[in-house]
Amino acid sequence: MTACAVCDRTSAKPLWTVNGFDVVACGCGLARTVLPPGFDPASIYSEEYFQGGHTDGYADYQGSADALHAEFRSVVAALARFVPGGSLVELGCAYGYFLDVACERFDVCGVEISDPARDACQARGLDVVRTLTPDLTERRGPFDAAVMLDVLEHMPDPAGTLGELAASMRPGGKLLITTGDWGSVMARMLGKRWRLMTPPQHLWFFNRETLTQLLEQQGFRVIDFTHPWKRVPFNLVTYQLTRYLKHPGLLRRLNSLPGAVPLNLFDAMRVVAERW
Repeated sequence: MTACAVCDRTSAKPLWTVNGFDVVACGCGLARTVLPPGFDPASIYSEEYFQGGHTDGYADYQGSADALHAEFRSVVAALARFVPGGSLVELGCAYGYFLDVACERFDVCGVEISDPARDACQARGLDVVRTLTPDLTERRGPFDAAVMLDVLEHMPDPAGTLGELAASMRPGGKLLITTGDWGSVMARMLGKRWRLMTPPQHLWFFNRETLTQLLEQQGFRVIDFTHPWKRVPFNLVTYQLTRYLKHPGLLRRLNSLPGAVPLNLFDAMRVVAERW
C-alpha cells in the first residue's frame, strides 16, 4: 500500500470503495486512494478528460476559456497581495489559461503532464514543459511565485513534488495552492458521495491540518488560508451534476451553455505559503 504523504505510515483505516478504487484514511487525518500495481495516473489526462470523455473530468475545457480567464484574474489578484511580480511557474497548467492572465504581472512558465494540453500551450507560445526539471529552473528560475490550482490532489507523490518545487524557488517566494477540504462540513456530510471524492483522478484528500503539515515538511510555512468563492463554468456545474442524477438527459443538453456561476460550498481551500 502507498505510504501516507504526510506521516509515511502504510497502515490505514478502510473507508469505502469509489469507482472501483479503495479509499483509506491515515491516523494523521489524510485520506488517500489505493492504486493497483502498475496503474499510471498520467494515463487519465487525455484530450477526452478535458472535453467530456470522463465523468469526473470537464465538459468542455477549451470552450470555457473566457469563463476560466475571468476566474483566474481573481486568483492572480489574490496572489499579487503577497508577491506583486517576478518569475512564476504553474504546476498542472492544463491549457495555459491561468498563464494567459498571469503574464500581465509575472514572467510565466508552466508544467503540464497532459500531451494535448501542453501542445496547445506551446502552440500559443507559452513556455510549458512536461516536468519540473533542473533545466527549467536554470532557464526561468529561481521562482518568486508558484501556483498549483486543483492539482496537488492528483499528484502520485505530493511530498516529492513540493520538495522539488521548494528547491526551485527563492527564499521568501510564495506558493498558492487550491485543493478540496476533506475536513469541511460538506465533505463529512456526503462521505463517498462528496463531489471531490473521485478516485483515481483524485489520489489525496487533505484538510487544513494535513496540508499545513505537508507544506512545513517540504520547506514552506502557511501565511494565508481561505475558502474562496469561484466563478465556475456553467457547463462544468451541469456536467458534474449528472453524476448524481438517474435521468441526466436535461442537464446534458445544458452542457454547451456558455458563462459561469459564482459558487462556494466551503469545501475547497486556498492556501498561500512562503518558502523558508
